[in-house]
Amino acid sequence: MIDTHCHLADKQFSSDRDQVIARAREQGVSKMITIADSVSESRACLAIAQKFEEVFCTVGVHPHHAKDWKPADAEALRAMVSSSSKVRAIGEIGLDYHYDFSPREAQRTAFRTQLSLARDLKLPAVVHCRESIADMRADLKEMDLSKIVLHCCTEAWEDVKELVHLGLRLSFTGIATYPQAEGIRHVIQECPVSQMMVETDAPYLAPVPHRGKRNEPVFVLEVAKLIAKIKKLPLEEVDRITSYNAVEFFGLPS
Repeated sequence: MIDTHCHLADKQFSSDRDQVIARAREQGVSKMITIADSVSESRACLAIAQKFEEVFCTVGVHPHHAKDWKPADAEALRAMVSSSSKVRAIGEIGLDYHYDFSPREAQRTAFRTQLSLARDLKLPAVVHCRESIADMRADLKEMDLSKIVLHCCTEAWEDVKELVHLGLRLSFTGIATYPQAEGIRHVIQECPVSQMMVETDAPYLAPVPHRGKRNEPVFVLEVAKLIAKIKKLPLEEVDRITSYNAVEFFGLPS
């Protein structure tokens, strides 16, 4: 199984990161993608990925930090990609109109610039979308959607189905296990497994039965179990397909 989106550089893992990674590995999580949200965290993610064979990383600036975006950031990200084969995507990038921690125009500037960077470098992009699907669709229109994953998908099926039909990947977290998440479970029902990935977004969004605790990559199993239940498939089949999707999308060693 592959956790395609976790934040191993987060301070919540500062005291036991090695043990967290070992626990996941021992329980069958063969690979983890540690996701960056700023230039400085991109460097931290790269250092973690270089330390652990089973960990790969992304580099990018989250929409919350878009207010601080500057042209030099694109060159810093490009340099990190060039420095190591452990960098497998640009992300986490996108638009967040729920919190609006950065002005929306600044978010779109940073997002478009990083999408262009991903296209130039022939890398996939890990995208964050919250209450911004209309502008997201507009900014993705010139992208190869088979190289875009909408992480922690919470959008309605009606809002993403056209993008999925055009190749967009959807990734699901422990939120889908929460009692009030009927809409997300409906999206899982509708989305082909061939375009799904599983993730934790650790240390956030721990799934049931671990809700309220710090999330860890090992808990990605609970997301796969839910998909198996909804899709009426054996867990082993969901693991096989979503792992294949992750290997193909991120260009991971199989």
